[in-house]
Amino acid sequence: MHVTGTTPYPWPFDGDLDGTRTALLVVLPAGDCVLAAPVEPLASAVRAAGGRVIVVRTTAPAPDSDAGPHPHGLPADLEMQAGGIDGFYASDLDLVLRTGRTRRLVVVGVGLETCVHSTLRDANDRGYECLLVVDACVPIDPSLVAASISSIEMSGGIFGAVGYSTDVVEALAPQPALR
Repeated sequence: MHVTGTTPYPWPFDGDLDGTRTALLVVLPAGDCVLAAPVEPLASAVRAAGGRVIVVRTTAPAPDSDAGPHPHGLPADLEMQAGGIDGFYASDLDLVLRTGRTRRLVVVGVGLETCVHSTLRDANDRGYECLLVVDACVPIDPSLVAASISSIEMSGGIFGAVGYSTDVVEALAPQPALR
């Protein structure tokens, strides 16, 4: 089973959309931020399919700042803090994903062309198959959205695939039993 309409290839590449091996990775910069509306339906769909929702905060807080979590309104199965703009940097994200046998990441968040993109590229380099859900991402500079998408899709999907939330939710929905 694939997610309909993903580019530049059908995601996941092997057609194995096992929800228990999939996580919704919500990447957020430090501080308060507002998530895109499609994040909540995606979180519900991933959980219903047996996956987890992981929120990772990027960019280390300044020494004098509040290092605690900041509100974002999304219930997470796990929240983590990364030490840089990439959600894997100075965090246990890779360990958590591998221990949970996660193979596929549905990536969303705030800062599409910054922390979301950096985390997605690193995840791909670590062997995770990534799907950027573009309508569930909030850019810092909307003029950079097309370039951010293009760099993921170049060379046949060098950093993964790109899709839309409604297609992901539909693909993760329980399939009717065959008779």
